[in-house]
Amino acid sequence: MAKKTVTKKTVTKKKAPSKFMAPLKVSKDLEVVVGKGPMPRTEVTKKLWVYIKRKKLQDDENRRNINPDAALAKVFGSKKSINMFKMTKLISKHLS
Repeated sequence: MAKKTVTKKTVTKKKAPSKFMAPLKVSKDLEVVVGKGPMPRTEVTKKLWVYIKRKKLQDDENRRNINPDAALAKVFGSKKSINMFKMTKLISKHLS
């Protein structure tokens, strides 16, 4: 007796784009740092880190802290050093 091979058909469903990846409008202050929008939140974060590293704004002693320059101070609302974990909360005010 010969064995029959059973194949399963894989059904791929198209998923709706994630809200996380939806392009958002960028405020004028944030636009100076990351460029023109609209862009997803993930892209804003990537470009923000490129800006921080290019301008060498990370604190030398505690790399978790960011020392904002004039452009980032407008976005963060303060010239004080800011923890990188609080940065995304401050950035969200500039995305709509």
